[in-house]
Amino acid sequence: MYVAVTGKAGNKDVYIYESFRKPDGKTSSRIHRKLGKYNDLLRTFDDSEDALMAWAREEAKKDTEEYRQNSGSVSITFHQASRIPPGEERSFNAGYLFLQKICTDLRIRQICRRIRDKYRFQYDLESVFTDLVYARILCPSSKLSSYEYCRHLLEPPKYGMEDVYRALSVIAKESDFIQSELYRNSGFIHRRNRSVLYYDCTNYYFEIEQERGDAHYGKSKEHRPNPIIGMGLFMDADGIPLTFSTYPGNQNEQLSLRPLEKKVIGDFGCSKFIFCSDSGLGSRQNRKFNNNSGMGYVITQSLKKMKKEDRDTALRPAGFRAPGSGKAVDLSLLDETDPVVRDTVYYKEIPFGSAGIEETLIVTYSPKYKAYQRRIRNEQISRAQKIIDGNGKIRKGKNENDPYRFVMKTSLTKDGEIAEKHVYELDEDRIRDEEQYDGFYAVVTNLDDDPMKIIKINEGRWEIEECFRIMKTEFEARPVYLQRDDRIRAHFLTCFTALLVYRLLEQKLDRKYTCRQILDTLSGMNVTRLSSVSGYIPSYRRTEITDALHREFGFQTDYEYITRSKMRSIIKTTKEVTAASQRKISEDRKIEKI
Repeated sequence: MYVAVTGKAGNKDVYIYESFRKPDGKTSSRIHRKLGKYNDLLRTFDDSEDALMAWAREEAKKDTEEYRQNSGSVSITFHQASRIPPGEERSFNAGYLFLQKICTDLRIRQICRRIRDKYRFQYDLESVFTDLVYARILCPSSKLSSYEYCRHLLEPPKYGMEDVYRALSVIAKESDFIQSELYRNSGFIHRRNRSVLYYDCTNYYFEIEQERGDAHYGKSKEHRPNPIIGMGLFMDADGIPLTFSTYPGNQNEQLSLRPLEKKVIGDFGCSKFIFCSDSGLGSRQNRKFNNNSGMGYVITQSLKKMKKEDRDTALRPAGFRAPGSGKAVDLSLLDETDPVVRDTVYYKEIPFGSAGIEETLIVTYSPKYKAYQRRIRNEQISRAQKIIDGNGKIRKGKNENDPYRFVMKTSLTKDGEIAEKHVYELDEDRIRDEEQYDGFYAVVTNLDDDPMKIIKINEGRWEIEECFRIMKTEFEARPVYLQRDDRIRAHFLTCFTALLVYRLLEQKLDRKYTCRQILDTLSGMNVTRLSSVSGYIPSYRRTEITDALHREFGFQTDYEYITRSKMRSIIKTTKEVTAASQRKISEDRKIEKI
């Protein structure tokens, strides 16, 4: 094996390569292990390239010796008459090791030790907390089922179920401290991009009928008739969660912003950023708060809810421009069958001061977006017509995507009185009213910047919707079955931490794979223990994703046979802070002492 430094200046990586022979007899090489970023490692060795390369060659020598020791054949004897011992676990998940490495670099162990020293309890808070995170990512379920699932990890729990519930209460009390520490420590793994912070709210339902604690009846995002609890979430410009808070389900979501934003500014040190959110959270008070705090903001603006004169100005086809062009364009004269026109987003700027602030309304028009909206609406109109033709039961449309909203009911009269018979037909006025907004989108901002840059900032809002989708769907954060408010808060903190760990893992894999691909891979990375020789055999399919995981994290679980000592060495690796992260930790401690 040999050491190689690859990459461009300023972004080099140090790898250990191994040589091998292809089936056709030709020789080649492949990455055996990544040692880290060249610049980070160089600083660890006081900018001495000779010391760095000497250390790297020594690591390559160790790996070569280890490879030679483990490259020999292993004889395994099985007996047809022998039965496996009753109750012995043979299959274990090894995918959690990659999550464990991220939790190690997040310094969760140090966070939990500081909490333990404060409360002086005896159980292992770190194991409880991280196991809940692993289970939430790999096999989301109830706390009891999560505890049972963790028995199938290579390191099964050494604590009891009663310790889980004790830990939930402590985790809830220290939620703010844990969040602030996770935010600070996440910078050891990925440089946080705080130029833009996105904020949004959602809610989670409970499988109960009566209100309890913070679970109240309110407007459910999923239109469920159950008590709900609200969550506000801040996310950075790279899609990595920053912090969150929960609030009663009957509270207006606009009230959740300012307390959490003050926390971001004060506790997290994010003094300058661009705030981006949807119109539901862009109230006058919230915009004034950001403007008076010296923050820029980009907030979506509903054209339908604007004053008539402002709306007419925004929808007027004259005065639009194409990106990079100073020439005004009249939308009514565009040939939208032209591919270039169809793929262009036109915009215009309008002075806007609805909150007593100097603001700009940026209205965009996209022929492609218009065609998409028309196609969706035509499908809904067809469904509405089928409802009318089928003489089915007519109800009131519940939301803007409900085809029933296009069904108009007309009551027949006879001799001045309303008859029992009704006529149902398409509401053409409603259809025409909606069509006038097709292709248009608007944001309001207090920034004096390039409109296309502002539009680009707003386009990043889909990431926070993706965060909520992952928590709700992939991590099954709802329905909530817990009863005590402190345990409910702890539940959402574990979901938030799971989301943070997953997003950091996604960044390590260069965001090449979907959420479902990554989670299915991790949950399926099982190994089978052979008790006769105290070793492990991987029982999963090696794929491009498993190779990427092993390459980025620097250890291998895909050898045909892994000795027990080798597996212990891998587990130990996942619990060791990387050299670059350790250097940052040391610098951080020096700053704290000052």
